[in-house]
Amino acid sequence: MALPSKTASKRPPWVRALGRTLSGVLVLVTLVLGWFVYRVYYANPRTDDAYVHADTAAVAAHVSGQILKLPIKDNQRVKRGDLLFVVDPRPYKLALDTARTRLHLTEIEIKTLQDTIKAAEAQLAERKVDAANVKQYLDRIVPLRERDFVTDNDVVEARNKLKAAQASVAAATSDLQKAQDALGVLGDVNQRIRAAQEAIEDAQLNYDYCFVRAPFDGYVTNLNIAEGQYANVGQPVLTLIDDSNWYVLAYFREDLLDRIRPGMFADVSLLSYPGRLFQGEVEGIGWGLFQSNGATVAGLPNVEETLNWVRLNQRFPVRISLKPADANHPFRIGQTAVVTVRGR
Repeated sequence: MALPSKTASKRPPWVRALGRTLSGVLVLVTLVLGWFVYRVYYANPRTDDAYVHADTAAVAAHVSGQILKLPIKDNQRVKRGDLLFVVDPRPYKLALDTARTRLHLTEIEIKTLQDTIKAAEAQLAERKVDAANVKQYLDRIVPLRERDFVTDNDVVEARNKLKAAQASVAAATSDLQKAQDALGVLGDVNQRIRAAQEAIEDAQLNYDYCFVRAPFDGYVTNLNIAEGQYANVGQPVLTLIDDSNWYVLAYFREDLLDRIRPGMFADVSLLSYPGRLFQGEVEGIGWGLFQSNGATVAGLPNVEETLNWVRLNQRFPVRISLKPADANHPFRIGQTAVVTVRGR
């Protein structure tokens, strides 16, 4: 059995007290460090896997043609409605003028046919009146023949006039029918005019498409065309960055997601501006990830794995809206960020 050390038993009381104090301080420091680690990594989730984003629009021509004007430069700021570039409008202006001429000719043709119908209707009405008068005369003289007030020749002549009048009525009716057939029914007329008007609208739209304007305020980037080049339909010639809505996509481990809620505030620091802190607010948390092993469906965010030989927490994207920055510290897409989420 080991005997107590004489050296230990002879230590002065203040040494033993100091040892107990240092042990207590060590325990306290350990607790403080533990609390700090919990505070930093769990109570206030933090990640340095975050990047600045903004909404973008790939601007392409809706009509093909040569670029006649390009009044902008790469990285230039533009406002909504500013002219970005002009596709040669001459062929589309010609098509618009042709469509307007066709509508005008269609309206003239329809007006002419309508006038023809009115004239045919008037002529038919006149012929019917003539035929009615002749028949009335014939009906009056036939009884008079029995009393020899008129001759047989008078009756025959009246009957011949009635046949001629009836033939005129038939001819006028035929002329009216032909005019009506040429014009068509009212629905056909309206359809012809509407078709001509739609052709004008289509030509006008193509002409307007020649003048490509900014859909929103923002910055021009990736400008890859010059005056004189040919623009193809749907082929992007530049990208426009919307500078009114900046946000950060921060990728957090899945074991931290239960401590993050929409509406929470976030502190964002950017490597571009050391020592400066930006404010943000959590908008939402991603609901799915694309997994290369086929465990989920395509079309979901694809977050690259940092290690593939160790089973690690998945990282889900958390969208954090940024408060507007000042002119001296502008945001740029792709800036590296460090995000700490805190309470409301």
